[in-house]
Amino acid sequence: MLLHAYNHARLMEESESRVEMAAYLNTPADTAAARVLESRETYRRWEAEHDRLLRPVSEQRYLDQQVTALRNTVFGLVHRRALFEYLRLRQVTGTKRRRLLAIFYGPRDYTNAVLNEHGNYIRCSSSYVCTHHLGENLLHDAAFEEPLQLYEQWYSEYFGAYCDSELAESDEEKRSCTSLDALKPLLKYRIGEARQAILAMPQTPEKDWREVEIRKPNGDTQRLRTLFAGQH
Repeated sequence: MLLHAYNHARLMEESESRVEMAAYLNTPADTAAARVLESRETYRRWEAEHDRLLRPVSEQRYLDQQVTALRNTVFGLVHRRALFEYLRLRQVTGTKRRRLLAIFYGPRDYTNAVLNEHGNYIRCSSSYVCTHHLGENLLHDAAFEEPLQLYEQWYSEYFGAYCDSELAESDEEKRSCTSLDALKPLLKYRIGEARQAILAMPQTPEKDWREVEIRKPNGDTQRLRTLFAGQH
């Protein structure tokens, strides 16, 4: 039976309530999300961006289509949060921070690039906690449990490997990145397989979803592709 989807007003109402809750929660994403509540201007900008973000979701007629659209939305938010998360977790400062931002922002004013990326991270974090709330509590989508959590972890690993390689300066860093460079194609492949598997999985799987198994190839042997062999 095809179930009708939630309308745009309901999705926005749930999202706005979830952002207000961020001020009382202590996860890293909530700490960032709560920053949109600090000024009316910041909140309005987030609200407008989130409204546009949810349009492809609310335009779907049926719930199963809405589930797929929301999953796609979360992929985009994971990607958009990755740069600031890398800077924050690796504590990248000084020249390396300038070099990394120049890769993504080009030869623009460094201060503006920092401000832009920080603002982007705050707004994306707000939408990130909202979309997870919608997926878990409104759409009851099993993808928001282990599958999307693993996708975020794996994307972070791939993005981190890319940034580490770009920022390597010392001989030790460059030697370390040699193995990372060899691993990047496999990490990228894993992300692509994960994305396709998550988009294809049912809203309520009959069987458990298992973690993708990645094994490092020995010498020139073929990479083991047991990716998302995934269900019992």
